[in-house]
Amino acid sequence: MEIIRSKFLLTLALFVLPNFVFGAEASVQPERLDLTHHWVGYLAIVIFTIAYILAMIEEVTELNKSKPMVLAASLIWAFIAGIYVSGGMGEQAGTAFRAALESYAELFLFIMVSMAYLNAMEDRGVFNNLRVWLLSKGFSYRKLFWITGIMSFGLSSVCNNLTTALLMGAVIMTMGKHNRQFLSVACINIVVATNAGGSFSPFGDITTLLVWQSGMVPFADFYSLFIPAVVNFVLPASIMYFWIPKSQPAAVGKAPTMKRGALTMIVLFLLTIITAICFENFLELPPAAGMLAGLTYLKFLGFYLQKTESKPETSDFAHVYKLFDVELPERNKSHKFDVFKSVADLEWDTLLFFYGVMVSVGGLSFIGYLTLASDVLYVGMDPTIANILVGILSAFIDNGTIMYAVLTMHPEISQGQWLLVTLTAGVGGSLLAIGSAAGVGLMGQTKGIYTFGVHLKWMPVILLGFFGSIGVHFLLNGHYF
Repeated sequence: MEIIRSKFLLTLALFVLPNFVFGAEASVQPERLDLTHHWVGYLAIVIFTIAYILAMIEEVTELNKSKPMVLAASLIWAFIAGIYVSGGMGEQAGTAFRAALESYAELFLFIMVSMAYLNAMEDRGVFNNLRVWLLSKGFSYRKLFWITGIMSFGLSSVCNNLTTALLMGAVIMTMGKHNRQFLSVACINIVVATNAGGSFSPFGDITTLLVWQSGMVPFADFYSLFIPAVVNFVLPASIMYFWIPKSQPAAVGKAPTMKRGALTMIVLFLLTIITAICFENFLELPPAAGMLAGLTYLKFLGFYLQKTESKPETSDFAHVYKLFDVELPERNKSHKFDVFKSVADLEWDTLLFFYGVMVSVGGLSFIGYLTLASDVLYVGMDPTIANILVGILSAFIDNGTIMYAVLTMHPEISQGQWLLVTLTAGVGGSLLAIGSAAGVGLMGQTKGIYTFGVHLKWMPVILLGFFGSIGVHFLLNGHYF
């Protein structure tokens, strides 16, 4: 099964993306040119827009989304570098690009380890067993809709939203593979739930992590966003619930036995995430370093499994099975585990797509458009309206990048407004399928079942939850303003 193949794209960027934008800006901003009114700036906007549109309609054009985005990134930086070289400032452009590339490399390594673990757990039968356990309880599709949504909300507050979305996506894909209507709506519910769940925890999302590390909001005060986050998830879910079939998934037989090492892998994966968090928060090292340390946990486990693996039973009739191309009985098969097989199954198209997005946005930021957008938002505009617009923009542009722009401007706003922009930037990505790592990851995972168009049909309902959470925030947290 290919359920975990599209994997771990961006939010695992939860820990890595800040380095992407922030390190680059800090090093190159003093000597950059303002190209916002130059033909290169206008051309960069056009190139990025066309590439993004082509990526959004991938299912219509059948053109892999990575192709236009990687080309866009290359063209944008080629034009930028051309201007800088002609002015004798080629080194500045090169430094800026290398900073973006270095941070993407950190992201890639982080994602690679996460994918390897998920692929390994899928190979060991972890997700199939979870599916069978849920189905064995006799839950209807409607109950499964709520169970997976609540689990997504809770897990994303301690894990990142992409990890959570892909884990729960793997479960519903195996539970509802014969019911397309359930799958499409359940995927939307998971995206909304994971983004909402990550918006009230300092470790749950890029935006909360950035705001916390910048010192704008104390650790404990983030949890004042819990009730608004619940409203953001529950309100649209309560409406989508009525479009879930009332039927029940087909009965299942005996749960398959997980292969040797499955439970240990789960523990090691959690330990790897903890290692990455500790590297970031206590040692001030890139989270990718912690993830690579965690990869060694899996490699040592793989070494142990290989060395202690019992040889498959031989049969005098084995050659007969091979002759007639008949599959060997389960007891005669070898379940040899290979870590690098899990790495080989990465979703390369999605990884390259994010290379294109991140490097392109880095180019637009280097041109000066993010600073310009921040000036428009926070100079002469009511901060509440500005922060709501930030949330809506996060459906189109990565919320980590937008939050960095806001933090760079350092507007004079109250703590209530900082909490508001944290909330809106965190949940605003739910408005579009491409607005968050969870949505993009599930689109790749479901292979055409959950698409941009399917999500867009439910945007009015999701928007209702978006504004509902804002209203509840003002109602409950008015003392912060």
